[in-house]
Amino acid sequence: MTRPTDTRISRRRYLQTTTLASVGLSLGSLRGFGQNNIAKPLKRHMGRLDFEATTLGLGGQASLQWTPPGVDATRIILKAFALGLNYFDTSNAYGPSQSYYGKAFRELRLIPGEPGYNETLRRSIFLTSKTGLRWAKGGWSKPGMGNFSNGPQGSHTVDDIKRSLSLIFGDGKGAYPKGAWLDQVLVHHIAEMPDVDAVYEGLHNPDPRAENIGALAALVDYRDGSNLTGLNPKGEKLIRHIGFSGHHSPAVMMEMIQRDDRKILEGMLVTMNANDRLNFNMQYNVVPLAAARNMGVIAMKVFADGCIYTARYRQSNQPDDVVLTVGNADLPSRLLVEHALTTPGIHTLIVGTGHIDDDPRACQLQQNLAAAQVTPDGLSHSDRRAVEKTAASVKDGKTNYFQAPAQGLTAPRDALAEQHVRDGRRVVRLTWQTAYAGDEPLARYEIWRDRQKVGQTPHEPQAGRSPFVFEDAVSDQAAHMYSIAAVDAAGRSAATGDMAIQTV
Repeated sequence: MTRPTDTRISRRRYLQTTTLASVGLSLGSLRGFGQNNIAKPLKRHMGRLDFEATTLGLGGQASLQWTPPGVDATRIILKAFALGLNYFDTSNAYGPSQSYYGKAFRELRLIPGEPGYNETLRRSIFLTSKTGLRWAKGGWSKPGMGNFSNGPQGSHTVDDIKRSLSLIFGDGKGAYPKGAWLDQVLVHHIAEMPDVDAVYEGLHNPDPRAENIGALAALVDYRDGSNLTGLNPKGEKLIRHIGFSGHHSPAVMMEMIQRDDRKILEGMLVTMNANDRLNFNMQYNVVPLAAARNMGVIAMKVFADGCIYTARYRQSNQPDDVVLTVGNADLPSRLLVEHALTTPGIHTLIVGTGHIDDDPRACQLQQNLAAAQVTPDGLSHSDRRAVEKTAASVKDGKTNYFQAPAQGLTAPRDALAEQHVRDGRRVVRLTWQTAYAGDEPLARYEIWRDRQKVGQTPHEPQAGRSPFVFEDAVSDQAAHMYSIAAVDAAGRSAATGDMAIQTV
């Protein structure tokens, strides 16, 4: 088979041409750029997940969820294994996706207890499923809270865990073999504060007599083999890691991490593509926080659920929504893959696959894998901006239907100024919660007294709920007005209102 001629183009020439594309020139000759056969795919260590993941993982949607006529979804999974991918994604909300994995795993001899079980291969891969169910027991509903699964009405979190194991490793009717496990379960699509409230219910004081128990407490029981909730009477260990996913609000996702004072959450699946900065962005808000907690971070929606190409501006919900081609001449898929994988804090990405092909140029899996052979510093800052400019020209940048609108740099939140007399000295203590970044990262916080800057402190991801603190020693007894300003890397600032300190 003839290789595409563009595989001989140097990276420098490629990026120069790409930059030209950002002002509208065609990239038709670069459509198949990249190697077609990767003998040893690149891997990255995924923080506290403690796994070396290939930089491309197989997403559980696209043809695995909405299977177009003539597509064999099981063959997509098998081809991913053959190409050397070792991170695999699915969900209880993805229709037949888990059942397709079950068929593929039988061919691969990955079913514990069956003849020829290949435990070495099973341990070499990382299998993640998800639950959209917020409650492990009981439960209430609040406006904005999501609670979803393909399971029976009234299901709870534990039902989803066992459903995944049955569909992938068992009979698909509820039974699963001894020795089956999921490497990770994500609490899926955390989008609103009521989602966070629900999943944390009862975590710190698990009580089998409680009327309502959130998802996390039960997930911990099934990770540790404990029965603190009363929901794991057999003491089963069915999962190895716990995480969450989010598509919409960095603020809500940050709250999800900040409440985790036990460091239960080890993985995060997050939307990330070249139009991220046009929205309330993930890369300068929640991703740095996850990195500070050493979480394994997986990118998704690299092609905006196909909306950057042919899909409509809404969540895919039928086979016609599945994209079956590889990028296009104006915006090669390679650019978007490389952009996501050079976003600081991202370890791997998952892409839902619509089509595989014997011709590497037409095979989404092979083209995306070739694109994923990039190091974290593989694109310069200017290269990334060029990709973003090109992506923003598609549909006027309105592709990320799943992401909250841009709100710009915000002032520090919940700011408070209090004065104390300490060892005969007057001290004003200022506290605040993190600001949210706009389209540039946060750099520092400045402290202003009576319209004069009196100090500053660098911004660091706020890994817990303890506030930022700055203390100002005041030598007089007069009244003063304080404010705190967040400053981003572009030098822009957003300040709190004035906070009055009275005379002593």
